[in-house]
Amino acid sequence: MTEEAAATGGLVYGIRLRTEFEYRYVGITTKAASRRFHQHVRVAAAGRKTPFYDWLRKFDPSDVVVDVLDWVEGLQELGQAEIEWISYLRREGNRLLNLSEGGLGPTGVVWTAEMREAARVRSIGRRIARKSGPESPFYGRHHSEAQKEKWSRDRKGSHEGPKNPNYGKFGANHPSFGHVVSEETRQLLSDAKTGRLNPNFGKSASEETRAKMSAVRVGRPQPSSVRNAHTRHHTNKNVVKIDCKYCIEDAVQQKLTEESEESP
Repeated sequence: MTEEAAATGGLVYGIRLRTEFEYRYVGITTKAASRRFHQHVRVAAAGRKTPFYDWLRKFDPSDVVVDVLDWVEGLQELGQAEIEWISYLRREGNRLLNLSEGGLGPTGVVWTAEMREAARVRSIGRRIARKSGPESPFYGRHHSEAQKEKWSRDRKGSHEGPKNPNYGKFGANHPSFGHVVSEETRQLLSDAKTGRLNPNFGKSASEETRAKMSAVRVGRPQPSSVRNAHTRHHTNKNVVKIDCKYCIEDAVQQKLTEESEESP
């Protein structure tokens, strides 16, 4: 397994059982061999499925040792040394569990269609434990502005027009057709944006912003009053909103009219 770092060289290490002299894995690192071994132990405990990690999980870490096989100056030379050690130990009969022949860069395994299908089948039904807070590996870290800018450029326009998977879909053809948000979900969404949780809580638009908003709306038809808006968007469209006082007034007035017509 390759580990690159801002270093001028590193070491080649081999992993074996304490009671045997047959190496089962060869790797390189620019850190201490013991530190790299403990990283392997943590990855194995997390459940990664490779021949080496499957083998490592079978034993207590105290029964496995890591030996320094070589120290090499220069990262390119280090990668080549790993290739040579893997080749040498395999010729000597060591049953190495390395998936690749070693080296730096993309010189690892090229997955076949059969390997991809086998990995897909293994992952079916597998539950990944989501870690949040201090247990999350990204806790306390932040993406750089350069990374954010790159994502922004890559995604710009990716969901506009024909690129949108729902482009041109209306009515029953739209995936959300007939979907109704439950009252519980509505309440959760409301609570998540109420009071101090609202991103605009306590904020006021500056005069400059107000002027820009006003300029954008110049010439655009706007309701002359709240009552006018109610007529246009509720009465004319036969829509009743329980939070609209005019809808309530109209409903009460209609009820009184019906009762007066029914009375002798």
